[in-house]
Amino acid sequence: MIDDLDKTLEKLLRQALPQELISQITISFAAPNDQFPPTSVTLPAIDLFLYDVRENLNLRSNEWTMKRHSNGTVTKKRPPVRVECSYLVTVWPSESTPNPVSDEHHLLGEVMKVLLRYATIPAEVLHGSLKGHESPLPVMSLQIGRLQN
Repeated sequence: MIDDLDKTLEKLLRQALPQELISQITISFAAPNDQFPPTSVTLPAIDLFLYDVRENLNLRSNEWTMKRHSNGTVTKKRPPVRVECSYLVTVWPSESTPNPVSDEHHLLGEVMKVLLRYATIPAEVLHGSLKGHESPLPVMSLQIGRLQN
């Protein structure tokens, strides 16, 4: 499921970012540490690091869903577990740029525009097990206090 979410986020960015940026950037899911970028990542890059996964207890349900079929049978299914996946978004300019801070801020601004444009992830970019999901998948910006040193 998390791999499907990664692919969904990558597809969303590739579809919604300006084409001139997409042709130049790599999208990565690596840890943004002092060894970044790994050899698999070419700069400039957008990095989406999954730093926290936790169950959303407010959306927890114990009610099974029942689906009646035309042949008279009923399928009983457990409710899905809803989790919140938190990503740290960082951007990395080309090593040859004369204006690294300006390039970082421009690229980060473009990513923020995409993510803030949607209250939920559009159905057309959902990948794998997320396709046909019963409940919309919300997109939320980082909330104060969620990321700590």
